Amino acid sequence: MLKGRLVETEEQRDSELRRNRVNKLIEKEINPNVDKWEQEGQFPAHHVFKILGQAGFLGVNKPTEYGGLGLDFSYSIAVAEELGRIRCGGVPMAIGVQADMATPALARFGSDELKRKFLAPTIAGDKVACLGVSEVGAGSDVASIKTKAKKHGNEYVINGGKMWITSGCQADWMCLLANTSDGPAHKNKSLFCLPMDLPGVHVAKKLEKLGMYSSDTAQIYFEDVRLPESHLIGEEGMGFTYQMLQFQNERLWGVAGSLLAMETAIQETIEYTRNRIVFEQPVLNNQVVHFRLAELQTEVELLRSLLYRSTALYVEGNDVTRLASMAKLKAGRLSREISDACLQFWGGMGFTNEVFVSRQYRDSRLMSIGGGADEVMLSIICKYMDILPKRK
Repeated sequence: MLKGRLVETEEQRDSELRRNRVNKLIEKEINPNVDKWEQEGQFPAHHVFKILGQAGFLGVNKPTEYGGLGLDFSYSIAVAEELGRIRCGGVPMAIGVQADMATPALARFGSDELKRKFLAPTIAGDKVACLGVSEVGAGSDVASIKTKAKKHGNEYVINGGKMWITSGCQADWMCLLANTSDGPAHKNKSLFCLPMDLPGVHVAKKLEKLGMYSSDTAQIYFEDVRLPESHLIGEEGMGFTYQMLQFQNERLWGVAGSLLAMETAIQETIEYTRNRIVFEQPVLNNQVVHFRLAELQTEVELLRSLLYRSTALYVEGNDVTRLASMAKLKAGRLSREISDACLQFWGGMGFTNEVFVSRQYRDSRLMSIGGGADEVMLSIICKYMDILPKRK
């Protein structure tokens, strides 16, 4: 995956081959339909995920016995980076939820029964997954979620609700985080595989958003939903810990998926400003323009290096919470900076829906909110630096 080495390894060649396969699939099956899906406000997840599943891209780092490829996480990051070629943010985000955000805990801690029932068909693209963590009153503050799963005999009875659920209108199952006791907030939560067709699961509405138009985002309520205890992932009370581990995958995956979208915005801005004549010369000839674009491209390369370092350490089994938080923070802010700067150079055309940069401007704003807001990333970084104010 890592570029710039003098000797190309077999792993790098294999990764590059997979990148090329992903790119061909994107150009054939996805990009020709993106404008239509954006207008419709939803992409056909079952159709797209089945194509990706058949090509082996939904379980790159998952066990082979459940249909995965059994590769390390660096290969998932390589695929995620290539998915940045999709000409919108909503579709790759939903793919990320399917491949590396709703399933890591299940793959690592779930029973064989659960993996065969939920993980295998998710990897194959036969079932659409969603992740149920955020609520109306609890987004980045995961510890404060209110949804409860109360034990009754050999079942859990679930009541509460979830918000901002990517693919929530189309999902077949949810990786659900719920409170299973009244104990300490970091030890009273559990993760479950929740079928979305159970009685009492209500998709309340599809949310209208600033961007990410082609990704359906739902608000969901649970009313006395009865779930067999066998649907518990791992140990009861370990849900908060499991979800924090899943967030590492999510944040690194999100950073990877943002890189090529940023580069596309820069490259298309270069082409436009090279051909746009203002005051008898190309806009690109102005030093303020080409210097700015060079600076932004440099920032993308620095972020890519941070991502690759974080991923390499993660694959080796290290705790990369600090680096992943830094990368997530930088990716969100840089995505916003690039889309804003590039849109300015497009002038009036940038304010239309006819060009990629305006879509990138809308879609990229989520990066600083979803998966942990910038302020949460800063708090995590400060914690690792031991500079948070001491509580009395």
